[in-house]
Parts: sequence; C-alpha cells; structure tokens
Amino acid sequence: MVLSKSSIRPRILLADDHAIVVDGLRALLEKCYDVVGVVADGRTLVSEAPALRPDVVVVDVSMPSLNGLDAAARLMTVLPDVKLVFLTMQDDRNLAAATLRLGAVGYVLKHSAASELMTAISEVLEGRSYVTPKLRPENWAVRDTRAQQYSKELTPRQRDVLQLLAEGRPMKEIAGILEVSEKTIMFHKYHIMQQFNLKNNAEIVLFAVKQHLIPA
Repeated sequence: MVLSKSSIRPRILLADDHAIVVDGLRALLEKCYDVVGVVADGRTLVSEAPALRPDVVVVDVSMPSLNGLDAAARLMTVLPDVKLVFLTMQDDRNLAAATLRLGAVGYVLKHSAASELMTAISEVLEGRSYVTPKLRPENWAVRDTRAQQYSKELTPRQRDVLQLLAEGRPMKEIAGILEVSEKTIMFHKYHIMQQFNLKNNAEIVLFAVKQHLIPA
C-alpha cells in the first residue's frame, strides 16, 4: 500500500546523553511521530543524521564532545531543511536568542510540560519558531543583541578546543578528535587563554560553562 503524503508521520531524531530523558522522550513522541534514532553526543549527531533523514531533531544544548548548538549549526550545512527543537535546562535568554539565528527553531526548557514540546515540534514543522514564553525575545532588535552577547567572539575552532579542554580530555585525544596535531591544540589553548585572560585550567572550565559549552 502506498501511503499518502498526509499519512506519513514526521521523522524525529533524538540527541541527548541522558538515557532516562531519552526513554521518556521516545515514549512521548512515538504516539505521533516516528523516532528514527538516538545519538548521545554532538559529533555523532552531525555524522549520523544525514543517513537517518530526520524531519526534526530534538537536541539537548549541553552534550559531550560537541555541544548541541554548534552541532545543529553544522548539521544544517548538510541538511538545510531539517527542523530543530532545542530541549535544555538552560533558561538563558542570550542562548535562546542565539538558537534563533539558525532559523525557525524551537527552544523548550526540560522542566516545561510535555505539551509544550509537542507544540514546539508542530510549530517548527510549519516553519515557525517557538520559544518557551519565559525566554521569548522582546523584539527582533533585542534578539540580535542577545545573540551577539552570547557569541563572545570565539571562532568555531576555538569553541571546539575549549569544550574538549573543559571536559578534561588530554591533548592527544583532542588532537585525534579534531584531526590536527597536538601542537595545533596547544596553539589554540594558548591563544584562548591570552585572548580571554584565563590563567589556569580551572578558569578554562568556568569560561566554558559561561559559554554554555559544558553544563554547570
């Protein structure tokens, strides 16, 4: 039997490193959508999503290896039509504004009602953004200002290196993940510390937390 276009259920990919959260999301979403896969870190999301062909990715902002925001931005370069719903504990207006730079996305807090997540998914599938009421930008000018405050002028490569350093990974492992030399990682670490006046590894971790690259 050939299904009509209207009867085909949208495909959802879950990106979250908390198994309990994933199990709850799957049970909720499978009532209305086809959950086509689960990934537990940002780099796996970027590598596996193209083969899974999701219509929507429900992604946690705080994920290991590569955070959800950067992973989503990279994913959209290969899947420009994919819809994104960020599901997070971080009730940060600047972060919410930064996600809106990716287009019509959803931004829902993990302690919100399940119905709000379903609403966000429905909205993004219709090409509209949905931001949890607590964090909605007052207007577009405010949104852009908040997004600029979030970025803090880190380059994409600096964000990669900073997150992996803050996760406590050795230089050799970071070099392998990013496919560069250890000297290159040392170079980036030095310049991050100089640029942002960071004096030790503890300050690197705190800075990464402020940048929403790792959870507090």
